[in-house]
Amino acid sequence: MAHPKRIEPGPGQESVWDYPRPPRVEETSKQIEIVFGGITIAKTTNAKRVLETSHPPVYYIPPHDIEREYLVPRFTTSYCEFKGTASYYGLYIDDEKQTSVAGWYYISPNPRFESIKMHVAFYAEYMEACYVDGELIKPQTGSFYGGWITNDVVGPFKGEPGTEYW
Repeated sequence: MAHPKRIEPGPGQESVWDYPRPPRVEETSKQIEIVFGGITIAKTTNAKRVLETSHPPVYYIPPHDIEREYLVPRFTTSYCEFKGTASYYGLYIDDEKQTSVAGWYYISPNPRFESIKMHVAFYAEYMEACYVDGELIKPQTGSFYGGWITNDVVGPFKGEPGTEYW
């Protein structure tokens, strides 16, 4: 199946169609903030972002910048052909502020992705709000994907209707 027409990036933007496959990890000094249940769960300027063709960036937060007392380990795992086996967290603040699906992390990632070991990537769709440098992000469409869409990233993006076979 043919790939969709790439949106030409404007000044200060990047196209997800210029990202590599296999993906690469980059450090970012952008401020990443995640809010759930009225609490800032994570805030950092030391995140890593994973860039993969057709996907908006996925931000991985270092463990020391996360309010870990709210994380609930899940027994679910999944496998990424590039990064390895992912484990999952839910979030629990109280009986009314919880989600069984919050984010994922790699205990023993493949060597190329060692820099994201134990860093957590959060699903924006299940959070109250996620910000990149103060900009409220839009979650990547599709329940399996965890990319964050900001004004400086253009698609079209994997996960949108009709993209199942890209």
